[in-house]
Amino acid sequence: MIGLIKRNFMYMDSRTFIMLYKALVHPHVEYANSVWSPYKKGYIEANEKVQKRATKLVISLKKLPFIERLLQLNLRTLKYRRLCGDTIEVHKILHDMCDSSVAPELPRNVSSTRQ
Repeated sequence: MIGLIKRNFMYMDSRTFIMLYKALVHPHVEYANSVWSPYKKGYIEANEKVQKRATKLVISLKKLPFIERLLQLNLRTLKYRRLCGDTIEVHKILHDMCDSSVAPELPRNVSSTRQ
């Protein structure tokens, strides 16, 4: 997908990149993250490398460090997005907001001990 974008859009601004990235690349790198979430360092780095390479397509940001590119584009690292997704899934499971067969052995309707 990155090659497709690079081939068809030689010079693009941040807004165009964000639209293309979120529509064409993001779904591929985040597909089924809550199921297969990479846990080995090599898998995580390979996944992040896709995003690093993609953000370099914006010519005005190409020379910036990766974190600066993400800040300029208002994107988060894939690791951060996986953590958020995992947190949301746990919340759904614990508060009966999903199919109970997903995690039948987990406690349900956990009430907060904080007052």
